[in-house]
Amino acid sequence: MKLKNLFVVAILLLLSAVTFYFLQHALNKETSRIIDPLFDESIAIQHNIDLIIVQKAARKLTVFHKNIPIKSYKIALGFSPIGHKTQQGDGKTPEGIYYVSAKNQNSKFYRALKISYPSQADKMRSKNGKNVSLGSDIMIHGLAKPFAHLGKKHRIKDWTLGCIALSNEEIEEIYQHVKVGTKIIINP
Repeated sequence: MKLKNLFVVAILLLLSAVTFYFLQHALNKETSRIIDPLFDESIAIQHNIDLIIVQKAARKLTVFHKNIPIKSYKIALGFSPIGHKTQQGDGKTPEGIYYVSAKNQNSKFYRALKISYPSQADKMRSKNGKNVSLGSDIMIHGLAKPFAHLGKKHRIKDWTLGCIALSNEEIEEIYQHVKVGTKIIINP
């Protein structure tokens, strides 16, 4: 009888340990997703932005000042975002090193920062394949007037033709602190 009781206690301890492990792992995973201080909306950008890094898989755009991250934003991408943009209309957001080539304060998407796509590397890559248009109007932009009311809800689904979309409030904040020539790195 003692052996049976000991066996039951051992099984209960094992089940408790396994349950604790999985709950702890789930809790850590959940809090690491929630607690990212750079997503804090109360952070006000007070310096010029000299670098923008986009992490496509994480749907995250982070702005930097002197190599120090200042703030991050959740984004929407092209409607088919996986992989590098290879032609106009493919719905992909390009990957590589670019810069802000122009600013448009009267964009049909509220405010826009034109990305210097296609780069020389993009053009060279395309010459190895078919003679197709790479496209050129890739931007970091806000929302068109009919959709401005969506605000951050626009991020529920990737929807652009290859651009990087933010809410109008977010692009306004970035737009004010970015100069033409600012480096943009777009990672997979």
